[in-house]
Amino acid sequence: MRTEEIEFEELREGVLEKIDLTREMDDEEIANLIAVHVDAYAHRRLLTLAQRENLEQSLFHSLRKLDVLQELLDDEEITEIMVNGADKIFYEKGGRLYESGKRFSSKEKLDDVIQQIAGYSNRMVNEASPIVDARLADGSRVNIVLAPVSIDGAAVSIRKFPKEPLRMEQLIDKGAVTPEAAELLRCMVIAGYNIFISGGTGSGKTTFLNALSQYIPREERIITIEDSAELQLIDKPNLIRLEARNANTQGVQAITIRDLIRTALRMRPNRILVGECRGAEALDMLQAMNTGHDGSLSTGHANTARDMLSRLEMMIRMGIDLPIMAMRSQIASGIDILVHLGRLRDGSRRVLSVTELVGISDGEIVMNELYGWKRQTGGLEELVQTGELKNRDKLYRAEHLLSVEQEKRPVREGE
Repeated sequence: MRTEEIEFEELREGVLEKIDLTREMDDEEIANLIAVHVDAYAHRRLLTLAQRENLEQSLFHSLRKLDVLQELLDDEEITEIMVNGADKIFYEKGGRLYESGKRFSSKEKLDDVIQQIAGYSNRMVNEASPIVDARLADGSRVNIVLAPVSIDGAAVSIRKFPKEPLRMEQLIDKGAVTPEAAELLRCMVIAGYNIFISGGTGSGKTTFLNALSQYIPREERIITIEDSAELQLIDKPNLIRLEARNANTQGVQAITIRDLIRTALRMRPNRILVGECRGAEALDMLQAMNTGHDGSLSTGHANTARDMLSRLEMMIRMGIDLPIMAMRSQIASGIDILVHLGRLRDGSRRVLSVTELVGISDGEIVMNELYGWKRQTGGLEELVQTGELKNRDKLYRAEHLLSVEQEKRPVREGE
C-alpha cells in the first residue's frame, strides 16, 4: 500500500474514532468532524486548498457515500461504471470506455460498498447468493457478482440513468430517431398498439421505453413490472410499480415476473409495461396483450428484429412446450409493432428499424418494415421510411383521442 493510502486510512480511522455511536450523526456533523482532522493533516503536509478540499471530499465519500465510486456517480456525463475487483475501475463516457485510475483501498472496502449497495434495495448478497441485481437510490441499475464466481474478485456493473428521463423530443434532438418515426410511434402509443422494443445490451431500450410512455394518456391505469425498478414514468397519477424479488436463505420466497404479470391482470390495468422479457414470462406478457390490454409495452435482448421473434419463441418454450405455430400465432397477434435499437460504431444509440407484424404466411411471421436504417446518397446512413402501416384499425378507432392529445401537445420550435 502506498504512503498516501496509508495516511488516508489513518485519517479515516481517526474520524471513525470520534463518531458518536450513541446517536445518528447527520452529514453536516460528519463533514465538520472530517474538516477538523484534515486541518491538522493539511498544516503538517503543507497541502494546497484544492488538495485539502479533495481529501475532505474523499473521506466523506468513504464514510457516507460509495467511496471511490461516488465521484464517478456524480459525473452526469458518465453512463456506466464497471468494477473489476478492488484495483480496476472503468467507466463509459460519450460511448467510449476509459480506465478511471481509481481503486479501492482494500478488498474489504469493496465488500463494504457492495453490502451498502445491496442494502439500498433490501437485497442480500453473500457466498450462498453470490449474484444479485439491485439499484441505487437514484434508480441506477446494479449487477453484483462475488468471488469465487467472479474469479478475479467481486465485479460490480452500474448502469446510470439521467435524473430526469429523456423525453422523445430530446431523443430526436440527439438523432436517435427521426421526427417522422417518432410521430408515428406517438400516434400508435395513444391508439393502443402493443409495442415491443428490442436491441443489444446498452442500446437504450429502457430509455426508449420511458420516452414512449410519455404518450400514454394521463387518465389510464398503468402497471409497470420489472426485475429491478428503472422505469421513470412522468405525470401518470394512476400508476402501480411492481418489482420482482429473489428468494434468500432466510426462507423469503421468490416473486417472479410471471407472478407479477398474473397479479397485474387482476388489478384492472389499462396497460402493462414489462421492463424486460428474459424467460417464460414472455408467454404471460403476450397473453396479456392478446386479452384486451392494448397499448402494452415491453423490451427484450436481440441483435435484429427478426432475431427477437426467434428469441421470443425460445422464451415461451422455457415455460411451456407449445407447437411452433401456436407460439408464432401468440407473437403475431400479441405484438403490433417491433422497434429495434442499436449502437453505432461511434457509440451513439439509434432506432434501426420500426416493423409491423401483420400475421402469418407459410408458417412464418410476416414483417412489414415501416422505417429502416439505410445507406443514402453520399454514403451516409439514416433512418428512412420504407413502408406503409397496414393495420390501421386501432388508429381509426382512436381518431378522437388522437385529436384531443394533439391539442394538449406543446408546439415545438420550427413546427
